[in-house]
Amino acid sequence: MGIRIVRSVSSGILLIALILLSFPSMANNLENLAKSLAKIRGEVETLQIQLDMEKEKHSSRTVALNSQLADLSVEERRQKLSVEKLQNSLEKLTESTQKAEQSSDKLKPVLLTILNDYKNYIQAGFPFKKDDRLKAVTNLENSINNQLIDPNKAINQAWALVEDEVRLSKENGIYQQTVELNGENLLVDIAKLGTVFLFFQTRDNRSGMAKRSTEGNWKFEVVNSADDVERIKILFDSLKKQIRQGYFEIPNPLRK
Repeated sequence: MGIRIVRSVSSGILLIALILLSFPSMANNLENLAKSLAKIRGEVETLQIQLDMEKEKHSSRTVALNSQLADLSVEERRQKLSVEKLQNSLEKLTESTQKAEQSSDKLKPVLLTILNDYKNYIQAGFPFKKDDRLKAVTNLENSINNQLIDPNKAINQAWALVEDEVRLSKENGIYQQTVELNGENLLVDIAKLGTVFLFFQTRDNRSGMAKRSTEGNWKFEVVNSADDVERIKILFDSLKKQIRQGYFEIPNPLRK
């Protein structure tokens, strides 16, 4: 029995020794686990901060896009009203000629007034091939003043000019024209989107757009952002490939 007691005591001592020896290992494991948890907690907090920042950026971007969309809608309505006003003027002229006597003396001053309003519309409006459009009106004016054309026929030609103007508001495409850039007249490639957007590329690889000032005047400006330059390049490439519909990111010339 004495032997059994000794063996039991020895076994208990051995078990206690093993437990004591395992404490440092357990302590190390607990310490490592605590460090891992602290690291994970830090990463979670960092990700949460990044998520909050992205949410804020997204919210700000959405507000900015909504503001730009409102600007575009206003500009589109302005262009439509300008064209409609021009159409109404010519329609009234046509109606007047049908009711009035077919007299050149009566038609001539009315038609010249309409053509003068048309020239003012072009000069103050969208800066696309202004010289060519003004020249067409001026040639018709000269023909009327010099009695080279009958006023009745001149009305038809004036109506054709208005129809060209309406078509411009619906067409997208690549053209060439001379623009004033930093006081210098340059022949550039033009990407026209209706009568709202007009972008350009120069021969020396500069890109830009036509912008309307607060006074209502139009000015051609070079873009400096690499992202905007790339967006304009993609637009030109797409139009050259006859891709005239789809989703495009373009610089906003209406942004103040």
